[in-house]
Amino acid sequence: MSMTEQLILTFISGGIICAIAQVLIDLTRITPARILVIYVSVGVLLFAVGVYEPMYEIFGSGVSVPLIGFGANIARGVREAVDKEGFIGALTGGLAASSAGITSALLFGLFASLLFKTKSKRM
Repeated sequence: MSMTEQLILTFISGGIICAIAQVLIDLTRITPARILVIYVSVGVLLFAVGVYEPMYEIFGSGVSVPLIGFGANIARGVREAVDKEGFIGALTGGLAASSAGITSALLFGLFASLLFKTKSKRM
């Protein structure tokens, strides 16, 4: 597959994932926080049934960057840790696998809070 084709597939798949979330926000009473949980859970489920890896091979970052990829990463970490450490891996594997992403999000949030002054919304 050429790079152009890969970029198009990535853009379309990521766009579809975002469009579904936007439709859920606009047409239902589901809160964005619950949609976040749904997407992470869907990622775990897709990984558990063996669908996520083939999707990743086809769509690349289109499915790995959104929250679905985060859920699949947690599931992968749990599976690998359980294989190595047994039951205790079920408790530690997800955080170990996703620690770089979590730490990055926290640090970028900290930097943003130091660089920008927040303003309360006026209603």
